Parts: sequence; C-alpha cells; structure tokens
Amino acid sequence: MTSRQLRLVRAAAVSSVATLIAAVSHTLGGGAAPHPLLIVAVIALLMPLSAVLIGVRQSPARVAATVLFSQAAFHLLFQALGSPTGTGLASTSGHAHHVDLQVLGSLVPSAGVDPSMLLAHVGAAALTTLLVWRGESVVRTIARWVRALLRRGAPTAPADHRRPATLRSFVLPPFDAAVSPAVSRRGPPALLRG
Repeated sequence: MTSRQLRLVRAAAVSSVATLIAAVSHTLGGGAAPHPLLIVAVIALLMPLSAVLIGVRQSPARVAATVLFSQAAFHLLFQALGSPTGTGLASTSGHAHHVDLQVLGSLVPSAGVDPSMLLAHVGAAALTTLLVWRGESVVRTIARWVRALLRRGAPTAPADHRRPATLRSFVLPPFDAAVSPAVSRRGPPALLRG
C-alpha cells in the first residue's frame, strides 16, 4: 500500500469513526438524533480534510487535531442545518421530478452549546482518538497473526522427496557442412581486410 493510499484509508477511518461517535455523543448530550443521510454527507465532506490534517505519518497530536476538527465540524453543521431528525413521513405519491427536502423530517431548533453537550463531545473526541490511534496497530497485529497462521497451514514438500535429476544438454556442432552454401558471406573483400 502506498503512502497516499494509507493516508486516505486513515482519513476515511478517522472521519467515519469521528462522525459516528460525534452523532451518538450529540444525541446523548441532549441534542436531536441526526438523520443518517446527514451523517453520510458529513463523513464524505470531512474525508479529504481529514487526509490533509492526518498527514503521511501518524502522530497522536495529528490524530487528536483531526478528531477535534471532525467533532466541531459535525456539531456546527448540525446546528446550522437546524437538526433534521428524519422523523417525518416520506409520502411520495405519483411520479416526482424534484427533490423534496421535507422527506428529511421536521427541523428541530438547536440550542446553543450547554455543558452536557460540550462534555459529550469532548468525551467522544477522547474515545475516537484512542480508537483511531490504537486501531491501526491492532489491525496490523491481527493481519500479521492471520498471515502467520496461513503460512503455517501451507503445505510443504515432504522431507523424503527426491530431487529430479539434473538436465543434460546436447552440444550441437558449431558448423554444419550441409548448411554452408545457404549461409551468406556478405562483407568487404578479403584483400581489403588487413
């Protein structure tokens, strides 16, 4: 895996885990539950920004900064959009050629940041940082364990297996008189060689 691919995988992990835990902490902190489409949109929005913030080499400070950025962005977007809850009924009858935003549900007025909300987001940021920081090493350890397990189960040649005899090549004569007239002798005359 190249460093660019690894950075995008880390960014996808950070943005998805941070957004999902931010949504849960936002709900537990007293806010309205977010609509699943809003969560998916925020994950997609934050992934390129997370790739820039997380960098090539993973460090605890960069992971924490990326997670805090994701938490803050989720909370701000959630408040700016008016907290669509997704509790409305989606009644589309007939053939519609437009996007009906009422399908997202009613807009719940979002309150300002209270201490329980702030505490929930800080706790979620700490949990997400711990998960992301240790998660990659856990996944790599599991992958090494599975590779070693698969290698151990791979069949090997038995010890009493004989090696095949070495191949002998036949040496052909370098010049055949029957082929001699067919060989072209083009080149400079023999008098000029010298």
